[in-house]
Amino acid sequence: MTPKYKRILLKLSGESLMGEKSYGMDPQMLAQYAHDIKSIIDMGVQVALVIGGGNIYRGMNEKETGIERAQGDYMGMLATVINGIAMQSMLEKVGVQTRLQSAIKMDQVAEPFIRRRAIRHLEKGRVVIFGAGTGNPYFTTDTAGSLRAVEINADAILKGTRVDGIYDSDPEKNPNAVKFDNLTFGEAISKNLKVMDMTAFTLCQENKMPIVVFDMNTSGNLKEIVCGGAIGTVVKD
Repeated sequence: MTPKYKRILLKLSGESLMGEKSYGMDPQMLAQYAHDIKSIIDMGVQVALVIGGGNIYRGMNEKETGIERAQGDYMGMLATVINGIAMQSMLEKVGVQTRLQSAIKMDQVAEPFIRRRAIRHLEKGRVVIFGAGTGNPYFTTDTAGSLRAVEINADAILKGTRVDGIYDSDPEKNPNAVKFDNLTFGEAISKNLKVMDMTAFTLCQENKMPIVVFDMNTSGNLKEIVCGGAIGTVVKD
């Protein structure tokens, strides 16, 4: 079967790594994600990965933490590198070659982010994990994912979440929430749907980068989307 996408940027939240835990990461979730990613690598799909850090540290609220916003954001960036190392280890355990690139220089742990090198790794079939966000405070990992997707000329951003798409309200709180199968960028903005933060969303809109929001915790969904299956919600022009 010919994949619908040749190169993707897979965006995962840090919280998704927790599984049933309230903090940290669940080895079973890491293993499931690694096997799902391997299934599409084996099809010849090139995969870049951005993982949030919310399972370890969320430094957004200065009033609650007492930590300056910029400092808290740097702490969050380091958390994404920790998640990247864990995912790298699990991917290599199932036989997938990887490279971890960091937007903050840390030579003993990761390569520096170099766009052309990242693309070369992808062409060689390696999963490239982008850590430390954009390297700047005040930008989310959604924005980092959108930026990297544009930089590596990805065909789409696949945003793995705990729910199976975009709804008109929170389906975990409202049992009558209505799911959208397809949306334009304009519709998502006019309906005030929280697909991504506005910086990330605008970057995708300006660069005509499709976004697919789907349930990553259901094994097999990733492969079905890559094969053109109608799973999740697609946002595009």
